[in-house]
Amino acid sequence: MPDATVTLPPSETQEVSAPLLVRAARRQQGDGLPVWFMRQAGRSLPEYKRVREGIAMLDSCARPDLVAEITLQPVRRYGVDAAIFYSDIMVPLKAAGVDLDIVPGRGPVVAEPVRDRAGLERLVPAEPGDLGFVDEAVRLLVAELGETPLIGFAGAPFTLASYLVEGGPSRDYARTKALMVGDPELWHDLCARLATMSAHFLRTQVEAGASAVQLFDSWAGSLSAADYTTFAQPHSARVLAGIATVPRIHFGVGTGELLTRMGEAGAEVVGVDWRIPLAEASRRLGPAYAVQGNLDPALLGAPWPVLAERVRDVVRSGAAAPGHVFNLGHGVPPETDPDVLGRVVDLVHEEGPTLRAEARAV
Repeated sequence: MPDATVTLPPSETQEVSAPLLVRAARRQQGDGLPVWFMRQAGRSLPEYKRVREGIAMLDSCARPDLVAEITLQPVRRYGVDAAIFYSDIMVPLKAAGVDLDIVPGRGPVVAEPVRDRAGLERLVPAEPGDLGFVDEAVRLLVAELGETPLIGFAGAPFTLASYLVEGGPSRDYARTKALMVGDPELWHDLCARLATMSAHFLRTQVEAGASAVQLFDSWAGSLSAADYTTFAQPHSARVLAGIATVPRIHFGVGTGELLTRMGEAGAEVVGVDWRIPLAEASRRLGPAYAVQGNLDPALLGAPWPVLAERVRDVVRSGAAAPGHVFNLGHGVPPETDPDVLGRVVDLVHEEGPTLRAEARAV
């Protein structure tokens, strides 16, 4: 009997040999289950804290050797199925000359918020050479990672705009929303410029060898479905349209009512936070999308037997989707015990395929 792979069309042969994460994103994973964690490359790892000691966040993102080391740390420790590029969504803005800092315990702080046309004109996209350190870091990583895929990432225009308009983190995004509906022309001009910057940031990573990308629209969940469709989706769609050569993941927090619109922006995978089951998320999205998520990060501090069963629940629910990438529903909390994450990875790898197969057979 001839080898079955010989009879496959070239495109299908490539899928069989592709990393599990890429196959899951393209809804061709079978029963295997890839796992990685948002913010896996830092915060909770003691080795991360050692190498970052005395180095500001944005400074660490500009050092290719340090970026490579931090990105690789969780891959070495956990054996996750993908590395996430260590950087920050504000890096393209910093490279473009925006006066900002990431303040420990608070987040990004912008010295001169953008609230009028004059503020917008200060926002000049980075020149091609301004992201050379990103290109260098990705190439170092791809060479070191071998068959483990690297996920590139960027911030979505709405989330970047919210930081620029508010001047920092916000609870209600009041200034952002007021500008958005009060001066829609300025808003769309701002987001168009940010879309260009995010697309350039992503293209730099993909051209250097990233196997997939994730677009973070962290604060899109603050919008109604109508406002998201009008003021955010078109700009995210523009970013994603420029990165069509690799699988694209689109993620936001509190976006259960926006999932279909996020998918329609152009991603193959829609990230889901912990607020709705993955099976329901997949039902809303339909069969054209894979899902990612969605263990509640707060549960990482629960007793292991309880946490383990919640992990299994996520796997079973994710089996309803044509593709599933196991992840948290948001980032790893800084106080997380690294050993717990290791046990989660082991459980997903050891039990995930059987749990997924059993759930899909029902």
